[in-house]
Amino acid sequence: MLSKDRAILCAAYALEKKALEVRVLEVKGLSTLTDYLLIASGSSDRQVQAVAEAVRAGLKDEHATPPMAVEGMKEGRWILLDYGDVMVHIFHKPVRDFYDLDGLWSEAPEVEIPEEYHWERKAKAH
Repeated sequence: MLSKDRAILCAAYALEKKALEVRVLEVKGLSTLTDYLLIASGSSDRQVQAVAEAVRAGLKDEHATPPMAVEGMKEGRWILLDYGDVMVHIFHKPVRDFYDLDGLWSEAPEVEIPEEYHWERKAKAH
């Protein structure tokens, strides 16, 4: 699976659990650590944990891809799932605002997440 496809798939799993402000950033020209960052928020620690678990389980079950590392799952404030080529950061909203990864990576191009993955747009359409 291509890195970009994996990043978009992670976004789809996050959006399925109603993650907020989901963004996929292409950082491969700016960082040697990874190719793509997914940044998302949850409105509570429990939602952050549910989003992270949905991403982890979705990739593992459907694509046999477990993360290389998982950090912060127990606390649910900032969870990192490291897939090597894609790093998934899921924040409780106030923690995301404080650390401002969006601002830190403001030079990175944003990858468009296909419309069919945006639950909030689908909900408004009905």
